[in-house]
Amino acid sequence: MLEANLCPELEFATSFADEARGTAMSYFRKTNGLAWKPDETPVTLADTEIEDAFRMLVQKRFPDDGIFGEETGVSGRERPRIWVVDPIDGTGAFATGSPLFGVLLCLVVDERAAFGVIDACATGERWIAQRGKGATLNDVTCVTSSKTSLAEASLASTSIHLLDARDRRVFDSLSAKAAITRLGGDCYAYGLLASGHLDQIVEAGLKPFDFMALTVIIEEAGGVISDWQGRPLTLNSPGDVLASATADLHAQALRIIKETK
Repeated sequence: MLEANLCPELEFATSFADEARGTAMSYFRKTNGLAWKPDETPVTLADTEIEDAFRMLVQKRFPDDGIFGEETGVSGRERPRIWVVDPIDGTGAFATGSPLFGVLLCLVVDERAAFGVIDACATGERWIAQRGKGATLNDVTCVTSSKTSLAEASLASTSIHLLDARDRRVFDSLSAKAAITRLGGDCYAYGLLASGHLDQIVEAGLKPFDFMALTVIIEEAGGVISDWQGRPLTLNSPGDVLASATADLHAQALRIIKETK
């Protein structure tokens, strides 16, 4: 259960999510200052403005904590508490006018997310989960689906074009067994999984700011999320992610991943 002394931190995170939503929407489908980083990934004015504001506020409110952001990197990595922020998860979607992007926030305590927030700014949906207290969508409890068979399940991935040859074979193997396959969605897809609409997500090449907030939301909604070896996701994880509505569904996918060469 979330410790009582972390309640101010969660209140801070949700309050900042309101501010970040306003910033994101002030640029959405307008001049967003799209540019390209050295790693050839996109960045917009919303990304930098939101993360800069978050870093400044954390340093003021919680000066003993570390911060891990997509745009500004890590400071205080050795500290027991680290705030993790992805200011615009789905920058490509944001830059091309798709509403399927979001702001991700979480506080990692001793390598585990204590709470997480997905704010889907353009759709007005916000998923929040506290460790041991369940997950909500706009303050209403949400739960994953009860699907246990890949043959009945829906599968999603943000972009197969980001997968290397072996990762693509994994995706193709899972997709061949799934009832429905959908592409795109970024963090929004994980919200759909937490709400019982999607059943499984498989991705590779993600960074901690992409998935740490998602771990507590998926788990508290009743699902399972891990790397492709079934290990818990941490700030040191390699970036391959499997999220499933049920443990049975997760186990089936892990077996297929292990068998795919």
